[in-house]
Amino acid sequence: MVAVAILAAGRGTRMKSSLPKVLHPLGGRSIVEQVLHSLHSISPTRCLVIVGYQADQVKASLAKVDNIAIPFEFVEQTEQLGTGHAIQQVMPYLKNFTDDLLVLNGDVPLLRPETLQQLLQTHKEHQNAATILTAQLPNPQGYGRVFCDESNIVQQIVEDRDCSTGQKQNRRINAGVYCFRWSDLADVLPRLQPNNNQKEYYLTDTVNFLDPVMAVDVEDYQEILGINDRQQLATAFSILQERVKSKWMAAGVTLIDPASITIDDTVQIQPDVIIEPQTHLRGQTVIQSGCRIGPGSLVENSHLDENVSVLYSVITDSKVAANTRIGPYAHLRGHATVGTGCKIGNFVELKNSQLGDRTNVAHLSYLGDATLGTQVNIGAGTITANYDGVQKHPTKIGDRSKTGANSVLVAPLTIGNDVNIAAGSAVTEDTPDDCLVIGRARQVVKPGWRLKRRNQGEKE
Repeated sequence: MVAVAILAAGRGTRMKSSLPKVLHPLGGRSIVEQVLHSLHSISPTRCLVIVGYQADQVKASLAKVDNIAIPFEFVEQTEQLGTGHAIQQVMPYLKNFTDDLLVLNGDVPLLRPETLQQLLQTHKEHQNAATILTAQLPNPQGYGRVFCDESNIVQQIVEDRDCSTGQKQNRRINAGVYCFRWSDLADVLPRLQPNNNQKEYYLTDTVNFLDPVMAVDVEDYQEILGINDRQQLATAFSILQERVKSKWMAAGVTLIDPASITIDDTVQIQPDVIIEPQTHLRGQTVIQSGCRIGPGSLVENSHLDENVSVLYSVITDSKVAANTRIGPYAHLRGHATVGTGCKIGNFVELKNSQLGDRTNVAHLSYLGDATLGTQVNIGAGTITANYDGVQKHPTKIGDRSKTGANSVLVAPLTIGNDVNIAAGSAVTEDTPDDCLVIGRARQVVKPGWRLKRRNQGEKE
């Protein structure tokens, strides 16, 4: 069994943000959510998130996340006095715990689950008191250095700011990821002293009291890159994007121009999907087989069934059934639902509306809070006037009904089945089935009518 402690109490001053560093978004999740997500494969018995700076905001943010399979609890670190001090705060929570504790940093979000499994396996096989994750960096500046013997037994860990000139030549760095035999660590934690330039309690100082301590080098050093500023956040995003896009291409998804496409880590895509350039897939989006998305499209928190095409359009929080065409320049939002075999065309906006199968809204229309049946045809320029200045009202249109160009449907309104609405009509009353509706002023023609000429003395 293993418990996990995640260090997420820091302020992150270099981010220059009112938002706590660990809550900045990264590939569809916050930074700390990415860390939590990496734990799925090891199934810890306990997960303790150590919070400090803006603790309430961090708690509230994580409480809203409904797709974290790992149950977790919060530990308060009211003063940020170093990593050792942070782990001291979990001692009351693990009072009767006798197994291993995995310590992760809340701002190191790129760790692969396989790396954590390797760390835990090495720790158990060698019966180490502590096992630490290390990496050989081309440029180790800013990271604590790890000094080992030929068997990778750790002799010393020195923080970068405390390294001598000679020690800084060592490229093996401490990734800030540890696995401890908890009973040994619990005995050592009270002995830590702030004997350093920062006057902080370093968790790395426990190496001086534990035996044996072993280092495990990560294969890809990019996994342990931390995030301290916006530039490092952008670097992490690029690395994550490379992983995500490589995964989907290997799974049978075509990316026409990967460099111009972004795909959140949370998106699900089936084989034989084609993603065109300048397309962005975000949030809890699902794209089923045979879809063609883009170019120039955004799909966020939406579900697209088989063989849907989306061209130069935006779809958010919506669902589109199979064999439907969207765009160009359409906007679906607010939980719009579109049936099978539909056409949502040029400059059409759907908001919180439900469209039945084989219904077409070909161009220049707005449907808000509307429910349409099957085989409805919406003429160009049709709008539902759903807002009276105080409340939103629904519009219902029955099967096989048609609206003429430039129709205005003033909600609340119910249109029956097989209804034809004449072009230019303003419809304000409910209609029965099988009828023609004309709601416009009668055309008046006055033969020979002219503007009166001005008097000769008037100025032109």
